Amino acid sequence: MTLDLAAARQIIKEYRRELHNKPHVVATGIGYKVVNGKKTGELAVICSVDTKVSKKFLTQNDLIPQSINGLPTDVVPSGIFYAQFDHTARYRPAPGGVSIGHINITAGTLGCLVQRDGEVYILSNNHVLANSNQAEIGDPILQPGPYDGGSHPQDHIANLSEFVPIHFEGENGGDSTCSIGNAVSSLLNGMAALIGSKTRLKAVRQQESQATENLVDCAIAKPLNPGDVVNEIAEIGTIQGVAEGELGMKVQKSGRTTGWTTGQIEQVDVTVSVSYGENKTAVFVDQLMTGNMSAGGDSGSAVLNMNSEIVGLLFAGSSSSTVINRIQNVFAALNVDIIHI
Repeated sequence: MTLDLAAARQIIKEYRRELHNKPHVVATGIGYKVVNGKKTGELAVICSVDTKVSKKFLTQNDLIPQSINGLPTDVVPSGIFYAQFDHTARYRPAPGGVSIGHINITAGTLGCLVQRDGEVYILSNNHVLANSNQAEIGDPILQPGPYDGGSHPQDHIANLSEFVPIHFEGENGGDSTCSIGNAVSSLLNGMAALIGSKTRLKAVRQQESQATENLVDCAIAKPLNPGDVVNEIAEIGTIQGVAEGELGMKVQKSGRTTGWTTGQIEQVDVTVSVSYGENKTAVFVDQLMTGNMSAGGDSGSAVLNMNSEIVGLLFAGSSSSTVINRIQNVFAALNVDIIHI
């Protein structure tokens, strides 16, 4: 029997308090049930939860019933709802999506928490946590970032642990020659002159294209106190897993500047030149690109699909597009993984 809207509203009125008393439930309402990612025309009680927990970790009384008085239910991971959440404020514990930065930068975004060998780390970009290669391991990381009022030592939340160096175009400088090559070419040119040959050699260091290509802009920092961070992302909730970023996939992020935004992966296998200011440009390969879903200061944001599975790490953008590292490349480069719940 299909219930109409009036009957559904009466059911939610009677059972909303009971549902709100169940673990992780943060909202209830009447909506349309979603099956295999597609909205159906069937009315349902929608239970929003801060994080979706496996049934094996819940008691029978904690479970949300499959239906209530003939009205089906649907469980949706929405994350925690915040009242006018300020992404630039100081938070303890600090979730993903808030302002953070190396002591010598302006501010970027705390992406999420990751783990390695049982230790918890903050994940963000190299240019957010390691000042675009200019930092030293152990440098202070502030939350909020310096631009948002963060100061040392009051807002010192972590220390830089590791970063993947960014290779900038032309960073070797000069004419790319080497002393050994010059010595050999001089010797051969001298011999050529003795025998009357007009052929001359010049030593040039071969610049392999791969040497200046980058896969990731990423770094990790170790919290001073594990209690100062929380394993969730503001306005999204807990990461539910890892997924491949695919063409056409709808994605979401929570960032320091533009907050919670959504977009769609419009390009994959992207090669892009990214300006880091001061005539510093880096080429990145195997990137994901969406439409405009970010602004300056959102760098470091974790990018998730709509099932709250992480697919990338936001690091660059223009007035019309956002560029994202594939999360598989980030995790491999830093040898980290999500914190499994």
